[in-house]
Formats: sequence, C-alpha cells, structure tokens
Amino acid sequence: MAKEDNKPLDSGISRRGFLKGVGAGTVATGMMPGLAPENAQAAESAKIQGPGEVPITLRINGRNRRVNVEPRVTLLDALRNRLDVTGAKKVCDRGTCGACTVLVDGDPIYSCSMLALEAEGREITTIEGLGTPEHLNPLQKAFIENDAQQCGFCTPGFVVACASFLEKNPNPTREEVRSGIGGNLCRCGTYAGMIEAVLDAAEVQKGGN
Repeated sequence: MAKEDNKPLDSGISRRGFLKGVGAGTVATGMMPGLAPENAQAAESAKIQGPGEVPITLRINGRNRRVNVEPRVTLLDALRNRLDVTGAKKVCDRGTCGACTVLVDGDPIYSCSMLALEAEGREITTIEGLGTPEHLNPLQKAFIENDAQQCGFCTPGFVVACASFLEKNPNPTREEVRSGIGGNLCRCGTYAGMIEAVLDAAEVQKGGN
C-alpha cells in the first residue's frame, strides 16, 4: 500500500503528498479568524436577545415610551399590557380581523402579528393618536354621524385603517372604499355606515360640506 500511495499522479504529485497537502490546507482554513467555530458562535450569540426581558423604546403617537419586553411579545400586547394604550383591540389574535390595526410608518398593520422589537425606531400611530373625544378628526366624526359602529370592538381598527386609506386616496369612489376596508372585519355588519363615513370624511377633508 505504501508503494501505491507514493505512486505519482498524472500531475507528478504522489497520492500521499496530495493528501498531506489537503490536510494541511483544511487545518489552515480552520485556523482563519473569520471562520473559526468559536468566533462564528460568538457572532451568532451577539444577535440573540432574550429569552428574558430586554429594554426597548417605542415611539407611539409622537412620544417615546420605554418598556421592557420579552422578544416574543407582540406590539399589540406591549401597547395594551405594558403601556396602557388600549385603543387597538385583541380579538382574533391571528392577523385576520383587523381589530388591532395601528399605523407603523404610515402603513396599516395588524399589531398582533408584529413583534414589539420589530417596531422599535419606527413611528407608531394608534387610534388615540388620530383624535380625542374633545377633538375628533373628520373621520371619527363621520363614523359617529353615520352610525358606523355597534359593539365597538372593531371600530378603532377600522378608523385607523380608513385614515391610512384616505391619506393614500383622498378622493375615493364607493368601490374603492369598499375594497380599501377589505382587510378589516365587522361582526355586526356596519359596513354600509363605514363606507358612507369614509366618503363623507373625504369630502370634509377636501373642503366640502
């Protein structure tokens, strides 16, 4: 076997020499700092947060709010259970009904489907940031005037979603409104009133009566 191992390959290199070269190269590669297992493990560990609570800052309705949350906590639970911002409702808790809708950087999202950690550094607007009972915005007024709510659980999510819709489409048709609110569900069936509310609010925002 020794003679066979030393038999030259076509390139003039023996099998034994070739295997020695491969082994030395593998060892050298393993010793490179960027590829060392312990360094790779340390880099991976640096990205891991938790499982305990970590401090984050959420910008909610123009204010920075500090809160400690476990990485698994959703934005909805952080808002309601840790910061007492309870406008967004926890109904289905699986991203299908829209009752928990808030705006993140101006876009409507289901806050039950976003981790609180993911929202750090972004602008979060809830129903509380659109208007107050003393100073309602045109859309909130239109919801009241058109009787566009019954039990009220879905209403905050609908108002937030409709506000985002009107921001992007200030002059909608009835069909566009119908399609635009399709991501939210109303168990009481007040869709007709909601559509009228959005159309009325659009007229007011354009300067109409």
